[in-house]
Amino acid sequence: MAGLIDKEAELARIGKAMGKLEQDVARFKGKLSNEKFVSNAPKAVIEKEKAKLADSESQLAKLKAQHETIAAL
Repeated sequence: MAGLIDKEAELARIGKAMGKLEQDVARFKGKLSNEKFVSNAPKAVIEKEKAKLADSESQLAKLKAQHETIAAL
């Protein structure tokens, strides 16, 4: 597989995507840890933010695994 892809370019692409997801995770955690937001927002909005957080964390974990796999090639 190492000969089929540009390892450095793929690692850079994954690193960039991981950076964006890490920012998203931090933003969602910040919103959900803000007592004023949680107390004033409708329950549906809070649940949507929690779902976004879970999705972002899942995607981040997958990208980290891909990064480790490609780095090991």
